[in-house]
Amino acid sequence: MTSIDQLPVPGYQDLLRLDGRNLVVVGAGQGMGRQTSHALAQCGARVVCADIDAARAREIAAEVGGVPWVGDVTRADEVARLVEEGAAEAGGPLGGFVDIVGLAEWVGALDLDEPTWDAQFDVNLRHAYLLGRHFGRHLIDTGTPGTMVFVASVHGLTASVRHGAYGAAKAGLISWVRTLGDELGPHGIRVNAVAPGSILTPRIMAAYPDESATERPAVPTPLGKNGRPSDIASAALFLTSALSDFITGQTIVVDGGVTIKDPYIAL
Repeated sequence: MTSIDQLPVPGYQDLLRLDGRNLVVVGAGQGMGRQTSHALAQCGARVVCADIDAARAREIAAEVGGVPWVGDVTRADEVARLVEEGAAEAGGPLGGFVDIVGLAEWVGALDLDEPTWDAQFDVNLRHAYLLGRHFGRHLIDTGTPGTMVFVASVHGLTASVRHGAYGAAKAGLISWVRTLGDELGPHGIRVNAVAPGSILTPRIMAAYPDESATERPAVPTPLGKNGRPSDIASAALFLTSALSDFITGQTIVVDGGVTIKDPYIAL
């Protein structure tokens, strides 16, 4: 303590710890989900590794000493099953989740048909509604102060050229995060999102098989480099931990600074 500041100093390293918490990573099998599973487990959490692909769920659960779960979170009955079975397998109430699920279809706005629009909203927004609803009820019913972290996208904040349905769904997700944060805050439940920019996930790198992550030209970020799945996992870990205990309803942009660039410089 100093002569003018008598406030106690917390153990900041301890605030990052997740010991005793049962957490779910939805879409855990690869990329951002795999990195997030490792981040949470390394900080002490018991991780339920949920994925639609059984092999991927088993593999990442084995990597982090977690619990595999297989199902389709765009279906209400499957999300209810995830909550029930996840809590049973983890040995106690769930303390929240990090949701990685999402996929963009590339098509111009005037060629975007209704089935594609509907499918994009299912995989990018409807499942987030279901997770928020079922996990929120579980946290309240068990009296567990918890966290929800969704992966949104910078395309929910900017134009989304040639994947307009994806951008519209992610914009809806960002609004859903604000609403959940407001409504669930009185129960000690924090809800936030991470909005990635261009991230070199395994799916992206598969499209460039002859280039390594370091050789592929960086998008024009102020930092001059590409993002990695671990960058998103780091932000998700922060929002899950007590280091972010006074943050809710927010979307943290992790894009290397692309969305802060002066749009007129290149004109």
